[in-house]
Amino acid sequence: MGVGAINSGRGARVWRHLALAPDDLLRDRVYRRLWLSILTAAFANQVMLLALPLTAAVLLHASPTEMGLLTAAELAPFIVLSLPSGVWLDRVRKLPVYLVGEALIALASASVPLAAWLGHLSMAWLYGVGLLLGAVHTVSGSAAQIVLTQVVGRERLVQAHAKNALANSGAEVIGPGIAGLLIKVLGAPVSLLINACLLLGSALILRGLPLRETLNDRPDSSMMGESNIGSSLVGSSFVRELWAGLQFVARHRLLMTLAVLMGVWQMAHYVALTVQILFATRTLGLSEQAIGFSYAGMGLGTIVGSLVGHRWSHRFGPGPCLVLGYAVTGAGWGLLALAPVGFWGVAAFAVMLMSFSAGAIFIFINFLALRQSVTPAPMLGRMTSTMRWLSLLAAGPGALIGGWLGEHVSLRASLSLASASALVLAWVAWSLPAIRGLKALPSADPQAQAA
Repeated sequence: MGVGAINSGRGARVWRHLALAPDDLLRDRVYRRLWLSILTAAFANQVMLLALPLTAAVLLHASPTEMGLLTAAELAPFIVLSLPSGVWLDRVRKLPVYLVGEALIALASASVPLAAWLGHLSMAWLYGVGLLLGAVHTVSGSAAQIVLTQVVGRERLVQAHAKNALANSGAEVIGPGIAGLLIKVLGAPVSLLINACLLLGSALILRGLPLRETLNDRPDSSMMGESNIGSSLVGSSFVRELWAGLQFVARHRLLMTLAVLMGVWQMAHYVALTVQILFATRTLGLSEQAIGFSYAGMGLGTIVGSLVGHRWSHRFGPGPCLVLGYAVTGAGWGLLALAPVGFWGVAAFAVMLMSFSAGAIFIFINFLALRQSVTPAPMLGRMTSTMRWLSLLAAGPGALIGGWLGEHVSLRASLSLASASALVLAWVAWSLPAIRGLKALPSADPQAQAA
């Protein structure tokens, strides 16, 4: 056999290895457009992830408490808007809401360099930007999650979330280094213009995406246990539908368990998130560009989580993978809390980011798939908004606690609290049979489907 034939055979084997499987979601044209939009927005998020807190910490010399207030400003709209937005989303087409949300975030990003050029940039301005970002993420973020369920079948949700995470991982590997370089050369505020352009591009990719949307234009009488006469009078009212969504989640044991567990984890997450940029710049002495390259560790963690997350969830079950995610993120925060100043401290910062992103992938691909798999289509909007509301109730206080501890005790104390909370949460979650015994995605209750 000639050398050419051998090389040809090897090339064919490599091509077969790289080729998409016949049932791969990326073979679906509609999902492929959605995935490309997610990839574009992910690069934008890398700029936002670094530029906004660095603008506060480096340019405006924000204190830990002010950083906590900035984070809390982004979370406050979730508390106010989550529940009513869920009712509204069940009545309207979700894709336009998703697109308008991308455009509004682009506008908010562009306002920061504009304010800097006009000499009006301040922490108060950033608080306003944070409030707008939070409001858009509350409504548009829920719409985006529902759009995904309209593009892929429920039985493929874990695979879809894993592929979405893989799109984010590509941006997280390359994006932070580019973002750090942009911030170093242009400054953090000006770099947000790049973020705005990418988000507009993401919205254009999604424009005209063909979907079959399910709208809720009838009363939830069967779910409410009301008579047909009564439901015809009050069942379709805004408050009644909001209450139906709350009742659906409150009466569903798995959803309530997931909401409580995620609430505790989000509190720990925001305790750490509030201080980690300050810890990197003021304790470890990292420059903006060095922070950008360190954040590439998040991309590596996301790649690992995305590549093995779906397989591990299928093999071990979504419940055990949730617990693993809590433990991995907690260990990462603990490592950073103990990190020394110098080379090993910088390495610990990168490893913490990698641990966080890998653990978060294990958490979210299973958390999102579980809650969507047990919810009937007409209730998806209200379930999504209710679950986000419940799981983020403690996030705002977590940000404020992290900032207060960082200013009045130490930045390491905030990281230690986040670590201890996540590790204890992992132990508690593993002790719950409802979580430990989840070996496969459950399906929606037939009565709830009929309702």
